[in-house]
Amino acid sequence: MSEKKLIAVVGATGAQGGGLARAILDDPSHEFAVRALTRNPDSAKAKELAAAGAEVVAADLDDEASVRAAFDGAYGAFVVTNYWVERTPEQEAARSRAEMELAQAERAAQAARDAGVKHLIWSTLEDTRPFFAGRDDVPSLDDGRYKVPHFDAKGEADALFTKYGVPTTFLRTTFYFDSLISGMEPVRNADGKLILNMPMADQPLSGIASEDIGRTALGVFRRGPELIGQTVSIAGDHLTGDQYAAALTAALKDTLGEDITYQPLTWDEFRALQFPLAVEIANMFQFYAEDSARFTGDRDLTKVRDLNPGLQSLEDWLTKHKHDFKLEPRL
Repeated sequence: MSEKKLIAVVGATGAQGGGLARAILDDPSHEFAVRALTRNPDSAKAKELAAAGAEVVAADLDDEASVRAAFDGAYGAFVVTNYWVERTPEQEAARSRAEMELAQAERAAQAARDAGVKHLIWSTLEDTRPFFAGRDDVPSLDDGRYKVPHFDAKGEADALFTKYGVPTTFLRTTFYFDSLISGMEPVRNADGKLILNMPMADQPLSGIASEDIGRTALGVFRRGPELIGQTVSIAGDHLTGDQYAAALTAALKDTLGEDITYQPLTWDEFRALQFPLAVEIANMFQFYAEDSARFTGDRDLTKVRDLNPGLQSLEDWLTKHKHDFKLEPRL
Protein backbone atom coordinates (compact mmCIF):
# COMPACT_ATOMS: atom_id res chain seq x y z
CA MET A 1 0.00 0.00 0.00
CA SER A 2 1.32 3.45 -0.90
CA GLU A 3 1.98 5.91 1.91
CA LYS A 4 -0.91 8.24 2.73
CA LYS A 5 -0.55 11.88 1.77
CA LEU A 6 -0.56 14.00 4.91
CA ILE A 7 -2.87 17.03 4.96
CA ALA A 8 -2.27 19.71 7.59
CA VAL A 9 -5.68 21.14 8.43
CA VAL A 10 -5.85 24.59 10.03
CA GLY A 11 -8.86 25.07 12.29
CA ALA A 12 -9.49 21.34 12.51
CA THR A 13 -11.88 21.75 15.43
CA GLY A 14 -13.88 24.46 13.63
CA ALA A 15 -16.62 24.31 11.01
CA GLN A 16 -14.61 24.22 7.77
CA GLY A 17 -11.45 22.49 8.97
CA GLY A 18 -13.48 20.08 11.05
CA GLY A 19 -15.51 19.11 7.99
CA LEU A 20 -12.32 18.33 6.08
CA ALA A 21 -10.70 16.44 8.96
CA ARG A 22 -13.76 14.22 9.39
CA ALA A 23 -14.11 13.72 5.63
CA ILE A 24 -10.51 12.49 5.40
CA LEU A 25 -10.91 10.20 8.41
CA ASP A 26 -14.15 8.76 6.99
CA ASP A 27 -12.83 8.35 3.44
CA PRO A 28 -12.83 4.64 2.57
CA SER A 29 -10.00 5.11 0.05
CA HIS A 30 -7.60 6.15 2.87
CA GLU A 31 -5.67 8.23 0.35
CA PHE A 32 -4.92 10.96 2.88
CA ALA A 33 -4.02 11.29 6.56
CA VAL A 34 -4.91 14.21 8.83
CA ARG A 35 -2.67 16.45 10.88
CA ALA A 36 -5.20 18.47 12.84
CA LEU A 37 -3.98 21.95 13.79
CA THR A 38 -5.68 23.53 16.78
CA ARG A 39 -4.87 26.17 19.35
CA ASN A 40 -6.15 23.85 22.07
CA PRO A 41 -5.21 20.18 21.60
CA ASP A 42 -6.83 19.38 24.96
CA SER A 43 -10.31 20.42 23.83
CA ALA A 44 -13.06 17.82 23.55
CA LYS A 45 -13.20 18.17 19.76
CA ALA A 46 -9.43 17.76 19.45
CA LYS A 47 -9.54 14.63 21.58
CA GLU A 48 -12.35 13.24 19.41
CA LEU A 49 -10.22 13.74 16.30
CA ALA A 50 -7.25 12.06 17.95
CA ALA A 51 -9.41 9.11 18.94
CA ALA A 52 -10.61 8.84 15.33
CA GLY A 53 -7.06 8.62 14.03
CA ALA A 54 -5.92 12.19 13.44
CA GLU A 55 -2.52 13.50 14.45
CA VAL A 56 -3.39 16.50 16.63
CA VAL A 57 -0.82 19.28 17.03
CA ALA A 58 -0.87 22.67 18.74
CA ALA A 59 -0.57 25.49 16.23
CA ASP A 60 -1.71 29.09 16.01
CA LEU A 61 -1.62 31.24 12.87
CA ASP A 62 -0.29 34.05 15.06
CA ASP A 63 2.69 31.87 16.08
CA GLU A 64 5.06 31.49 13.12
CA ALA A 65 7.15 28.70 14.63
CA SER A 66 4.13 26.54 15.41
CA VAL A 67 2.76 26.85 11.87
CA ARG A 68 6.11 26.01 10.31
CA ALA A 69 6.43 22.93 12.49
CA ALA A 70 2.85 21.86 11.72
CA PHE A 71 3.36 22.13 7.93
CA ASP A 72 6.69 20.27 7.98
CA GLY A 73 6.43 17.01 6.06
CA ALA A 74 2.86 17.64 4.86
CA TYR A 75 1.84 16.97 1.28
CA GLY A 76 -1.03 19.42 1.49
CA ALA A 77 -2.50 22.11 3.71
CA PHE A 78 -5.95 23.58 4.22
CA VAL A 79 -5.83 27.17 5.46
CA VAL A 80 -8.77 29.10 6.87
CA THR A 81 -8.73 32.20 9.05
CA ASN A 82 -11.37 33.06 11.62
CA TYR A 83 -12.48 36.67 11.33
CA TRP A 84 -15.08 36.11 14.06
CA VAL A 85 -12.70 34.72 16.70
CA GLU A 86 -13.22 36.01 20.23
CA ARG A 87 -10.66 38.71 21.00
CA THR A 88 -9.68 40.76 24.00
CA PRO A 89 -10.05 44.56 24.01
CA GLU A 90 -6.26 44.79 23.80
CA GLN A 91 -6.21 42.62 20.69
CA GLU A 92 -8.97 44.68 19.12
CA ALA A 93 -7.00 47.86 19.77
CA ALA A 94 -3.75 46.46 18.40
CA ARG A 95 -5.02 45.62 14.90
CA SER A 96 -8.25 45.21 13.01
CA ARG A 97 -9.69 41.81 12.25
CA ALA A 98 -8.87 42.29 8.58
CA GLU A 99 -5.25 43.06 9.45
CA MET A 100 -5.22 39.92 11.60
CA GLU A 101 -6.44 37.78 8.67
CA LEU A 102 -3.90 39.27 6.26
CA ALA A 103 -1.02 38.64 8.66
CA GLN A 104 -2.19 35.09 9.34
CA ALA A 105 -2.56 34.32 5.63
CA GLU A 106 0.93 35.62 4.91
CA ARG A 107 2.36 33.57 7.75
CA ALA A 108 0.66 30.45 6.39
CA ALA A 109 1.85 31.14 2.85
CA GLN A 110 5.46 31.57 3.99
CA ALA A 111 5.32 28.42 6.10
CA ALA A 112 3.83 26.40 3.23
CA ARG A 113 6.53 27.63 0.85
CA ASP A 114 9.32 26.79 3.27
CA ALA A 115 7.84 23.35 4.03
CA GLY A 116 7.51 22.52 0.34
CA VAL A 117 3.77 21.88 0.53
CA LYS A 118 2.64 20.42 -2.80
CA HIS A 119 -0.99 21.59 -2.70
CA LEU A 120 -2.60 24.21 -0.48
CA ILE A 121 -6.28 25.11 -0.36
CA TRP A 122 -6.97 28.67 0.79
CA SER A 123 -10.53 29.25 2.01
CA THR A 124 -11.38 32.65 0.63
CA LEU A 125 -14.11 35.03 -0.54
CA GLU A 126 -14.55 37.70 -3.17
CA ASP A 127 -13.03 41.14 -2.67
CA THR A 128 -16.10 43.41 -2.86
CA ARG A 129 -14.19 46.64 -3.45
CA PRO A 130 -14.09 46.48 -7.26
CA PHE A 131 -17.85 45.95 -7.28
CA PHE A 132 -18.54 48.83 -4.90
CA ALA A 133 -15.92 51.18 -6.37
CA GLY A 134 -17.00 54.82 -6.23
CA ARG A 135 -20.15 54.03 -4.25
CA ASP A 136 -20.96 56.46 -1.43
CA ASP A 137 -24.18 54.65 -0.50
CA VAL A 138 -22.19 51.70 0.89
CA PRO A 139 -20.23 52.80 3.98
CA SER A 140 -16.50 52.15 4.03
CA LEU A 141 -14.98 50.47 7.08
CA ASP A 142 -11.53 50.06 8.64
CA ASP A 143 -10.61 53.71 8.05
CA GLY A 144 -11.89 53.54 4.50
CA ARG A 145 -9.87 50.52 3.46
CA TYR A 146 -12.70 47.99 3.03
CA LYS A 147 -16.41 47.67 2.32
CA VAL A 148 -16.88 44.14 3.70
CA PRO A 149 -13.67 43.48 5.65
CA HIS A 150 -14.20 39.74 6.18
CA PHE A 151 -14.61 39.33 2.41
CA ASP A 152 -12.14 41.92 1.20
CA ALA A 153 -9.18 40.92 3.37
CA LYS A 154 -9.49 37.28 2.30
CA GLY A 155 -9.73 38.33 -1.33
CA GLU A 156 -6.71 40.59 -0.88
CA ALA A 157 -4.80 37.73 0.74
CA ASP A 158 -5.20 35.56 -2.38
CA ALA A 159 -2.23 37.38 -3.90
CA LEU A 160 0.02 36.39 -0.99
CA PHE A 161 -0.12 32.70 -1.87
CA THR A 162 0.80 33.54 -5.46
CA LYS A 163 3.53 35.92 -4.28
CA TYR A 164 5.23 33.17 -2.28
CA GLY A 165 4.88 30.61 -5.06
CA VAL A 166 2.61 28.27 -3.12
CA PRO A 167 0.72 25.75 -5.33
CA THR A 168 -2.76 26.92 -4.32
CA THR A 169 -6.41 26.29 -5.06
CA PHE A 170 -8.58 29.26 -4.06
CA LEU A 171 -11.78 27.87 -2.55
CA ARG A 172 -14.44 30.59 -2.48
CA THR A 173 -17.16 29.88 0.05
CA THR A 174 -20.49 31.56 0.85
CA PHE A 175 -23.29 32.00 3.40
CA TYR A 176 -23.59 29.08 5.85
CA PHE A 177 -26.95 27.33 6.19
CA ASP A 178 -25.87 27.00 9.83
CA SER A 179 -26.46 30.75 10.26
CA LEU A 180 -30.19 30.06 10.05
CA ILE A 181 -29.90 28.42 13.49
CA SER A 182 -27.87 31.20 15.06
CA GLY A 183 -27.22 34.62 13.59
CA MET A 184 -29.86 34.87 10.87
CA GLU A 185 -32.58 32.76 12.48
CA PRO A 186 -36.27 33.64 12.07
CA VAL A 187 -37.52 36.17 14.65
CA ARG A 188 -40.95 37.28 15.81
CA ASN A 189 -42.29 40.61 14.62
CA ALA A 190 -44.60 42.94 16.51
CA ASP A 191 -47.57 40.78 15.49
CA GLY A 192 -45.95 37.65 16.90
CA LYS A 193 -45.35 36.11 13.48
CA LEU A 194 -42.08 34.40 12.62
CA ILE A 195 -40.21 36.24 9.92
CA LEU A 196 -36.95 35.78 8.08
CA ASN A 197 -35.58 39.29 7.69
CA MET A 198 -32.20 38.83 6.01
CA PRO A 199 -31.70 41.81 3.67
CA MET A 200 -31.53 40.03 0.30
CA ALA A 201 -34.35 41.96 -1.41
CA ASP A 202 -35.77 39.60 -4.09
CA GLN A 203 -32.45 38.08 -5.15
CA PRO A 204 -31.21 34.47 -4.70
CA LEU A 205 -28.59 33.81 -2.05
CA SER A 206 -26.01 31.05 -2.40
CA GLY A 207 -25.79 28.93 0.75
CA ILE A 208 -23.88 25.87 1.88
CA ALA A 209 -23.68 23.55 4.86
CA SER A 210 -20.43 24.45 6.63
CA GLU A 211 -19.35 20.81 6.77
CA ASP A 212 -19.66 20.60 2.97
CA ILE A 213 -16.86 23.13 2.60
CA GLY A 214 -14.42 20.64 4.08
CA ARG A 215 -15.93 17.75 2.16
CA THR A 216 -15.57 19.67 -1.08
CA ALA A 217 -11.98 20.54 -0.15
CA LEU A 218 -11.26 16.80 0.01
CA GLY A 219 -12.54 16.54 -3.55
CA VAL A 220 -10.16 19.33 -4.55
CA PHE A 221 -7.21 17.52 -2.97
CA ARG A 222 -8.19 14.36 -4.88
CA ARG A 223 -7.99 16.30 -8.16
CA GLY A 224 -4.54 17.54 -7.21
CA PRO A 225 -2.54 19.38 -9.90
CA GLU A 226 -5.63 19.81 -12.10
CA LEU A 227 -6.99 22.48 -9.73
CA ILE A 228 -3.75 24.16 -8.62
CA GLY A 229 -3.86 27.81 -9.57
CA GLN A 230 -7.63 27.63 -10.05
CA THR A 231 -10.48 29.37 -8.21
CA VAL A 232 -13.25 26.97 -7.17
CA SER A 233 -16.43 28.75 -6.05
CA ILE A 234 -18.87 26.61 -4.10
CA ALA A 235 -22.44 26.47 -2.79
CA GLY A 236 -25.08 23.87 -2.00
CA ASP A 237 -28.16 25.80 -3.12
CA HIS A 238 -29.24 29.10 -4.68
CA LEU A 239 -32.54 30.29 -3.18
CA THR A 240 -34.50 33.52 -2.78
CA GLY A 241 -35.59 34.68 0.65
CA ASP A 242 -39.10 33.41 -0.06
CA GLN A 243 -37.66 29.99 -0.88
CA TYR A 244 -35.54 29.94 2.28
CA ALA A 245 -38.66 30.78 4.32
CA ALA A 246 -40.75 28.13 2.57
CA ALA A 247 -38.09 25.48 3.19
CA LEU A 248 -37.91 26.44 6.86
CA THR A 249 -41.70 26.33 7.16
CA ALA A 250 -41.85 22.84 5.60
CA ALA A 251 -38.99 21.46 7.69
CA LEU A 252 -40.23 22.86 11.01
CA LYS A 253 -43.97 22.37 10.55
CA ASP A 254 -44.15 19.43 12.98
CA THR A 255 -42.44 21.33 15.79
CA LEU A 256 -43.68 24.87 15.06
CA GLY A 257 -47.06 24.43 13.45
CA GLU A 258 -46.83 27.90 11.90
CA ASP A 259 -45.50 29.62 8.80
CA ILE A 260 -42.24 31.51 8.48
CA THR A 261 -42.53 34.52 6.18
CA TYR A 262 -39.79 36.38 4.36
CA GLN A 263 -39.90 40.09 5.19
CA PRO A 264 -36.48 41.50 4.30
CA LEU A 265 -35.05 44.52 6.01
CA THR A 266 -33.55 47.11 3.73
CA TRP A 267 -29.78 47.46 3.88
CA ASP A 268 -30.06 50.78 5.68
CA GLU A 269 -32.50 49.30 8.21
CA PHE A 270 -30.06 46.48 8.88
CA ARG A 271 -27.15 48.90 9.26
CA ALA A 272 -29.14 50.74 11.93
CA LEU A 273 -29.54 47.64 14.10
CA GLN A 274 -27.79 47.93 17.44
CA PHE A 275 -25.23 45.15 17.34
CA PRO A 276 -21.51 45.05 16.53
CA LEU A 277 -20.67 44.62 12.85
CA ALA A 278 -24.24 45.45 11.71
CA VAL A 279 -22.87 47.77 9.02
CA GLU A 280 -20.45 45.15 7.74
CA ILE A 281 -23.13 42.45 7.60
CA ALA A 282 -25.53 44.80 5.79
CA ASN A 283 -22.80 45.64 3.26
CA MET A 284 -22.24 41.92 2.78
CA PHE A 285 -25.89 41.25 2.01
CA GLN A 286 -26.00 44.22 -0.35
CA PHE A 287 -23.08 42.67 -2.22
CA TYR A 288 -24.78 39.26 -2.24
CA ALA A 289 -27.97 40.79 -3.63
CA GLU A 290 -26.63 43.32 -6.11
CA ASP A 291 -24.02 40.93 -7.53
CA SER A 292 -26.27 37.88 -7.24
CA ALA A 293 -26.29 36.89 -10.91
CA ARG A 294 -22.50 36.76 -11.10
CA PHE A 295 -22.08 35.31 -7.59
CA THR A 296 -24.54 32.44 -8.05
CA GLY A 297 -23.41 31.89 -11.63
CA ASP A 298 -19.83 31.29 -10.49
CA ARG A 299 -21.08 28.58 -8.12
CA ASP A 300 -22.11 25.79 -10.47
CA LEU A 301 -23.83 23.20 -8.27
CA THR A 302 -23.19 20.40 -10.76
CA LYS A 303 -19.46 21.06 -10.63
CA VAL A 304 -19.50 21.30 -6.83
CA ARG A 305 -21.39 18.02 -6.60
CA ASP A 306 -18.77 16.42 -8.87
CA LEU A 307 -16.18 17.28 -6.20
CA ASN A 308 -18.51 16.40 -3.31
CA PRO A 309 -21.18 13.83 -4.32
CA GLY A 310 -22.83 14.14 -0.91
CA LEU A 311 -23.38 17.91 -1.30
CA GLN A 312 -26.42 18.98 0.71
CA SER A 313 -29.20 21.21 -0.56
CA LEU A 314 -30.98 23.39 2.00
CA GLU A 315 -33.73 20.77 2.20
CA ASP A 316 -31.17 18.02 2.87
CA TRP A 317 -29.49 20.10 5.55
CA LEU A 318 -32.78 21.01 7.24
CA THR A 319 -33.77 17.36 7.41
CA LYS A 320 -30.61 16.70 9.44
CA HIS A 321 -30.73 19.82 11.60
CA LYS A 322 -34.39 20.74 12.09
CA HIS A 323 -34.25 19.72 15.74
CA ASP A 324 -31.36 22.13 16.36
CA PHE A 325 -33.59 25.19 15.94
CA LYS A 326 -34.53 26.98 19.19
CA LEU A 327 -36.89 29.67 17.99
CA GLU A 328 -38.69 32.15 20.18
CA PRO A 329 -41.95 30.53 21.33
CA ARG A 330 -45.28 31.97 20.34
CA LEU A 331 -46.97 33.92 23.14
